[in-house]
Amino acid sequence: MTRVIPDPRAGVHRFASGAEVGTRLAEVGYLADEQIATVVYLADRLAKPVLVEGPAGTGKTELAKSLATALGARLIRLQCYEGLDEAKALYEWDYRKQLLRIQVARADVSPSRGEPGWAEIEEDIFSEAFLLERPLLQAIRATDPVVLLVDEVDRIEVETEALLLEVLSDYQVSIPELGTVHANQVPLVLLTSNDTRELSEALKRRCLYLHIGYPSLERERAIVLEKVPGIAASLADEVVRVVRLLRQMELEKLPSVSETLDWARTLVLLGIEHVDAKTAVSTLNLLLKHQSDIDEATRALAGAPT
Repeated sequence: MTRVIPDPRAGVHRFASGAEVGTRLAEVGYLADEQIATVVYLADRLAKPVLVEGPAGTGKTELAKSLATALGARLIRLQCYEGLDEAKALYEWDYRKQLLRIQVARADVSPSRGEPGWAEIEEDIFSEAFLLERPLLQAIRATDPVVLLVDEVDRIEVETEALLLEVLSDYQVSIPELGTVHANQVPLVLLTSNDTRELSEALKRRCLYLHIGYPSLERERAIVLEKVPGIAASLADEVVRVVRLLRQMELEKLPSVSETLDWARTLVLLGIEHVDAKTAVSTLNLLLKHQSDIDEATRALAGAPT
């Protein structure tokens, strides 16, 4: 019997409002702004994936992890890369196990039964026992609460995006040997992109869109205070102001939020209570990862007031 996909509108929703999304994320240490909370709420209500774009290190992947923690759900992650194919994204057959089964079947021949035919063997080896689930199929077949993270989707080739379309359209996967596998539930799906290439319109149509850029000064200060134990409010303020200054420069790679946190933790570890130009210059390698950027920032900070 064909299993019917549950109607998302009739399902149990995870959040009652966008405000609840923000509150529950804050409880697990993720400070979401109103836009993030609203998009996540709508994704839950509309049963649609969220395409999250923005610079690296701004909290896109962390959002999926935090949602899984807040919901008490299992995080299933598909890390995308150039050359990703169906076998690694959806499913593949356990070929070694199949070969052993064929060898056993042909060795187990009795005079009365005779040698098994290929049709009989094929029906056996293309069964559930020989199926290796990969992240997309795992999410589709899960019966427990799941958050599916398709991370750095812009790294795969345009042709490979087609692997995602059936899943994102109908929450189902077609397996020729077994038929169509429908979702036991509609998972919460987030796709992240560092915007290294333009994604197809077909993929974008199936998703809600969310851009997570660099946070405001006030929000980044709050993130530092939340994530860096023992940091003084005055030091957190100085840290985010220096980072804001660097982001206003023409650099090859602007410092991300994760690098801001690394720098703040280092300053606390070193017992530094005030960031002057000398301290900032001596620790720039925690914020910037190109020597040309470090040189340019050194010149700019040397003339900055302490």
